[in-house]
Amino acid sequence: MIEAQNLTRQYGSFTAVSGVSFAVPEGEIVGILGPNGAGKTTTIRMITGFLPPTSGRVTLGGKDLFGDSVAIRREIGYLPENVALYPEMRVEEYLGYRGRLEGMERATLRRRLDEVVERCLLGDVRRQIIGTLSKGYRQRVGLAAAILHDPKVLVLDEPTVGLDPKQIVAIRELIRELGRKHTLLLSTHILPEVELLCQRVLIIDRGRIVAEGSPEALRERWQGRVTLTVETAAPQPGAEGELSLVPGVEAVATEGEGGTRFRLECQQGSDPRAAIFRLAVEKGWTLVELAAARASLEEVFVRLTTRDADEASEEAA
Repeated sequence: MIEAQNLTRQYGSFTAVSGVSFAVPEGEIVGILGPNGAGKTTTIRMITGFLPPTSGRVTLGGKDLFGDSVAIRREIGYLPENVALYPEMRVEEYLGYRGRLEGMERATLRRRLDEVVERCLLGDVRRQIIGTLSKGYRQRVGLAAAILHDPKVLVLDEPTVGLDPKQIVAIRELIRELGRKHTLLLSTHILPEVELLCQRVLIIDRGRIVAEGSPEALRERWQGRVTLTVETAAPQPGAEGELSLVPGVEAVATEGEGGTRFRLECQQGSDPRAAIFRLAVEKGWTLVELAAARASLEEVFVRLTTRDADEASEEAA
């Protein structure tokens, strides 16, 4: 549905984004991750037409975004990280104004305004002046404005920032629902949010895409050494030595003071759990835990962006 082709953005001699290419098909939720200054916001602004690229192009449904900018941008709903609202307007007044800017017919606007007010949990404040609202409510007004004209593509930059936990759950469910009928690009610093909502993730660092794939695929690819936790029901003399002899186990450490819990560092690509289970049966141990630690998306993110920075330092040296 929306495609970025070799996007580059320069500010004088500084290159903020360099050769970024990706596609988001219809009905997919894709997350964009990156450290501060990585180029995420610049990429999003180019995709939504707010910032022209120095080179490259953006297409929506095969049409060049900057070829017929006004018409095509009506197919995009954009929630920026810092929502620009008119503080002197009331919520429903502002949404009506935004709908008219989008060229919505009066009857359609009236129906959609009621729908988005309900879906974005704004019923209690729909007649309240925006300047008196909390940051969380203003964020929801921005989201309501983004989806008001029922666009084909939604681009959300930090959509849950400033919300309380109950509101976050409700907005995440709304985003999940929107992803069933819209193409959705989500930028957030909340990594569990990406794992909950996104089918695919793009990790951007220093203006380039350094990794791409589903959260599960990224975890498997960048897992590194496998770590196992083994716990027995009672202390077993010599267990640490026995476990260290299992094929694929590189190191064993006893955790805690009870002598029943062990942490095993294993070779990459190995899975000695079956061998450990057979050893426990042979030795008469009662296992209460035998589990592989699963790399989190946060660990993958840190490893990728840190490695990239380390390589840059080596190149500079």
